[in-house]
Amino acid sequence: MKLSIIIVSYNVKYYLEQCLLSVRRAIEGIDAEVIVIDNNSQDGSVDYLSKRFPDIIFLKSDQNLGFARANNKAIKHSRGEYVLLLNPDTVVGEDVLRESLRFMETHPKAGGAGVRMLKTNGADAKESRRGIPTPMTSFYKMIGLCSRFPKNKVFGKYYMGYLPWDIPSQIEIVSGAYFMLRRKTLDEVGLLDEDFFMYGEDIDLSYRIIKGGWENWYLPLRILHYKGESTEKTNFRYVHVFYEAMFIFLRKHYGHLSFFFSLPIRLGIYSKAFLSMCSMFVDKVRRRIVNGGRETTAGASYCFDVEESHRHACQALIRRNGLSARFYTDTDGQSETVGASGLTYMVYDISKNSFKEILEKISSGEHPGTTVAFYNPDNQSVITESNLLV
Repeated sequence: MKLSIIIVSYNVKYYLEQCLLSVRRAIEGIDAEVIVIDNNSQDGSVDYLSKRFPDIIFLKSDQNLGFARANNKAIKHSRGEYVLLLNPDTVVGEDVLRESLRFMETHPKAGGAGVRMLKTNGADAKESRRGIPTPMTSFYKMIGLCSRFPKNKVFGKYYMGYLPWDIPSQIEIVSGAYFMLRRKTLDEVGLLDEDFFMYGEDIDLSYRIIKGGWENWYLPLRILHYKGESTEKTNFRYVHVFYEAMFIFLRKHYGHLSFFFSLPIRLGIYSKAFLSMCSMFVDKVRRRIVNGGRETTAGASYCFDVEESHRHACQALIRRNGLSARFYTDTDGQSETVGASGLTYMVYDISKNSFKEILEKISSGEHPGTTVAFYNPDNQSVITESNLLV
């Protein structure tokens, strides 16, 4: 078998469904298996999806194993020459898997590869290319020099902002949201470190791949990554786990510098965590005030780009949800009629457009000022970065 795709899921039923729909198209012509390991979701994910995707292997855990342990369990169950770790809140273009495999086949020193991740507004996600978070690289990021000088090879090393977006480039850290791995590499350097519960394991594995004499690569193949929009990130536990993972990495790989760096780095990490919590709180209060005490997308508008035969069903959905919406035609202007003001969702019919076409459209800025959403005619629903509309 050529490829094993592994997806760890936890209470993201509809995002996972969308991810699997895109994967189903992308594996056409590839000898592949898809393994979903569910971390004891309480939203009925396995029962709901196993009926819709009978060809997919579902492994159900009776506890939340965390990201690293769950992936390791599925990797041991898999058979592919290559292993892809894929987040459930992603959408992949139809050509992404095929082109990723082609690159790995023609670059025998490539142990891992990541791709060009897009945000829901079409912007490139900086996490697509990262450098090793050495003590100094982490320090430059924490004090703001990385964001101030993103293209500087010293200060901007964390996100490697000096690299071009449109050509393959050798990088240091691959995102766990889409991490293509050679099994031979995994056999040599080992699986994910289970000391990392939810964050940081991709950084650790990427670093061990390089230390093992292999290479990590960035490929300009587009995927959408909601980046946890589907999960609750405005709580202390998230902030604590995320920044604690940074310290685990530094302690593991730079322990010999602990006398000089341990205290200032730990203080820096927790200072950053505190500032993040404050920022989250202020943003949450601001949104509640703006929305009259409700956390909602009320006031957003929707522009539907759907098949003519699906308009009636969309009109019914619009009425049920009380949406401010219109239908897009090819003769529409761009900035004047779509995304002119406020939050505008550009809703793409996944039966009218390929996922690759949709990702190309949002990346090119065809409809500036809009946020992507998807209409699934099979269940007559719209999914955004934070809502499911039925």
